[in-house]
Amino acid sequence: MIFIQFIKKMKPIILIFAVAAILFSSCKKPDYDKVFNDSGLYSRTVFELNTVVMGNNFSPPVASRNYAYASIAGYEVIVAGYPQKYKSLVGQLNGFTFVAKPMATGDIDYQYAALIAFCKVGEAVTFPEGSLKYYTDSLHQMALAHGMSKEMLGNSEDFAQLVAKSVMAWSKGDHYLQTRSASKFAVKDSAGRWIPTPPGYFEAVEPHWGEIRTMVMHDAKEYTVVPPPAFNVTDKNSQYYKEVMLSKNVVDSLTAEQTHIADFWDDNPQKMNVQGHLMFVTKKFSPPGHWMSVVGIGAEKVHADFATTVCAYAKTSIALFDGFIESWAAKFKYKTVRPETVIDKYFDKDWRPHLQTPPFPEYTCGHCTISAAAAEALTSVLGDHVAFTDTTELQFGIKSLSYKSFRDAANETAMSRFYGGIHFHNSCIVSRGFGQIIGDSVVKKLVMKR
Repeated sequence: MIFIQFIKKMKPIILIFAVAAILFSSCKKPDYDKVFNDSGLYSRTVFELNTVVMGNNFSPPVASRNYAYASIAGYEVIVAGYPQKYKSLVGQLNGFTFVAKPMATGDIDYQYAALIAFCKVGEAVTFPEGSLKYYTDSLHQMALAHGMSKEMLGNSEDFAQLVAKSVMAWSKGDHYLQTRSASKFAVKDSAGRWIPTPPGYFEAVEPHWGEIRTMVMHDAKEYTVVPPPAFNVTDKNSQYYKEVMLSKNVVDSLTAEQTHIADFWDDNPQKMNVQGHLMFVTKKFSPPGHWMSVVGIGAEKVHADFATTVCAYAKTSIALFDGFIESWAAKFKYKTVRPETVIDKYFDKDWRPHLQTPPFPEYTCGHCTISAAAAEALTSVLGDHVAFTDTTELQFGIKSLSYKSFRDAANETAMSRFYGGIHFHNSCIVSRGFGQIIGDSVVKKLVMKR
């Protein structure tokens, strides 16, 4: 209560400073074009959405939906501002047939408008509108403080809103709302079939995500993977038995480096912690959130300009979105059991993986798939052999890791799920290849830069 009263007292002071900044700026030469033509500002805006997504406990597939539609809205604004350099995604993405055009008259700051459009769609795709209002209000005040005229400010915000409405109208046809009331996954404790795992024993996440409309793929089954090894825990010469033993032995003898890799790419948005009778959840960015962070790090590394950065986020988020749909379709086709369940039941009842097992079937590996897809998309925009240090996990107390390229990072991501004990080695390798195919398809089918 004391803290709330303190904040209330502070608001008039903050307002005074904001007004003073605007008045002071009127005496200076306007520099809003320099302020908003900053790719780092766009990345910080994506980070704001990332934080809101994390705070709302969205599952990885649902999170990918937020990022994709928001990023496409930002991109379409840039296309309108630079039609000679960038091509609209209208007619290239499934069902995307219309996007608003700029008004015939009136100046628009397209960088500012792209930021606003990203926020408007990002907050409205899944949450109630207003979750990013505090941030868009700060951008509005920043524009005024740096000399943007009220007329340009209004024109830019109006255009951003029109683009946001176009993208939102398109998003409503992706079958997401219908899946909210679809049937839950039927749990059947039969040999080799997925069942809930400790400590939360949560129901399967998004069993109907394969029914979501894809963006670039024809549908969720455009690309298929080979079936997983047949369930067999009695024949020591079977591939399945060898996979199970390999998982158990690796987790039982993890090196410090392997442990770090597993923790770094854990990306569990809702880790359930149990201490006696106390249960609490700790949050981190989900897998798509981690890769959205990598986009920003990569863009900064190569000194990408604003438009290129926006393009990188859009193409990567599309690859993430379609990657989840393809992977989830396979997951709920094969419905395979997790290593933890198999090892506990047949080999060691006290065995636990290093990472907490996510609540959905094992094959295919979602993180392996979407990471490989994202790496292909990101490489196509920012280039191959972009060495970078991934600092995403520092805020969660995990030391950074460095990579020779985006593909190098994706390859390590695949191994992280094996080290963590939540996926079989075969799943990681197959899924990584699956994701590369999806990412390559996104790259080949989309024409974004002219």
